[in-house]
Amino acid sequence: MDLVWKLTVKILSKYKFRDVAIEELQKVSRLHPDIKVLYGTYTFSDSSQKDLLKVVGNIPVRYQGRLYNLPILLWLVDSFPFTPPICFLRPTSSMVIREGKHVDSKGRIHLPGLHNWDHPKSSLNGLLAEMIAKFEEEPPLAAKSSGHVENPNDLLAYVSNLTVDEGGHRSDQAVKVSVIGGGDLGVAAVLSIMAKSSVDKLVLIDVPESSTKGGATDVEIFSLPKVEVSKDLSASAGSKVVIVTANAWSDEQTYASVVQTNVDLYRGMIHRLAQLSPKAVMLIASQPVDIMTHVAWRQSHLLPTQVIGVGCNLDSERLSQIINISLLANNTGMQAWVIGELSENKVAVWGNVGPGTDQLQSLTPVSNSTKPLMDRALEMLKGRGQRSWSVGLSIADITHSIITDQKKIHSVTTLAEGWGGIGSKVFLSLPCVLGENGSTRLAGVPVGSEDESRLRESVASQINLFMQLRL
Repeated sequence: MDLVWKLTVKILSKYKFRDVAIEELQKVSRLHPDIKVLYGTYTFSDSSQKDLLKVVGNIPVRYQGRLYNLPILLWLVDSFPFTPPICFLRPTSSMVIREGKHVDSKGRIHLPGLHNWDHPKSSLNGLLAEMIAKFEEEPPLAAKSSGHVENPNDLLAYVSNLTVDEGGHRSDQAVKVSVIGGGDLGVAAVLSIMAKSSVDKLVLIDVPESSTKGGATDVEIFSLPKVEVSKDLSASAGSKVVIVTANAWSDEQTYASVVQTNVDLYRGMIHRLAQLSPKAVMLIASQPVDIMTHVAWRQSHLLPTQVIGVGCNLDSERLSQIINISLLANNTGMQAWVIGELSENKVAVWGNVGPGTDQLQSLTPVSNSTKPLMDRALEMLKGRGQRSWSVGLSIADITHSIITDQKKIHSVTTLAEGWGGIGSKVFLSLPCVLGENGSTRLAGVPVGSEDESRLRESVASQINLFMQLRL
């Protein structure tokens, strides 16, 4: 790698963590000497552009006894290495992309290591090793057949022009969304999604075993356009987003027993829903949302990027609105986020917002000067309940970002392992970039001792509850 190249050094000088970034690139150079560091212009969804470093080269992948060199391109945003790179395959004219679990049709690479990125535990060398391992299991490229008349290399031209256009569009393919659970929340989600997003088909499935029933009958009576009501899970097949609002009946007395009834309900449907829509993003709204998102992830066998919960999205939007009224966020360009468990233990952090979501620099803890305002805003949130219609609007907000590939940041329930030093497989609400392939978690941030104590308490309580459940 030519790290002394004048233009490269000039661009690196604009990076927040220049010395750490150089160290990361030098480590890659030692293990992968053929990989080069170049520069290019990255175009964001709002058409703004920025000069960024990019890592290009080949990684060796062995498949069926033969060694292949897969061309890759990694864009390094200016908060690297505390923000993960944006990764693409870079196929030659003789290659076609094989869309799969870890690669979409445009060649964008999606890996657990990117979702759970947490420097210094996460590194470029570690990411490249994960790529090699995953691509040996499921090769992402294939040789173009001689009879292939279409040009599948839109990505090649796309990357060669050194521009990337992210998000803010609806796929040309028909968009189908399914809502599981026919109660007040399920109906609120259906009406909110139909009002906010353009979907081709919305299926409302009334689960017989669920306590959330009744509203689906009225939806069927009044025959909403594009809405199908069913009692059969198979009607959800091929969905872009599967939203689960169902909760089980329970006469149990203890909290663990009540949660167990929901776990048992999920056991009968989550894996089936994942089989019917293996590429879908599964959005969980059942309660308790942090636990049930974890259960859904385990039972579905989907990637953690594909299974999220509504989490603190509603609280975050409300908090931002309160802060905006106080003019602080408008004056500083800051966005407030509620993170953690959807309980009294939730905490707040700041984030810098840029023209494109990939430009979001970092999360920052609340400072002494802003803590009184944040505490007051959080206190005001306590007076606002989460009614079915308000949660339905939040569900529609999240769904819209997914089906339009918006790349918008939401505080949603996601796998928190590796974030801010969390070492357990627990699900908490954290800021994530949402798009058609699911979620990409933002990097961790140090928080104050009081907030850290709350997060640790949430982790401990979830672990304790999981030990009591039969999964």
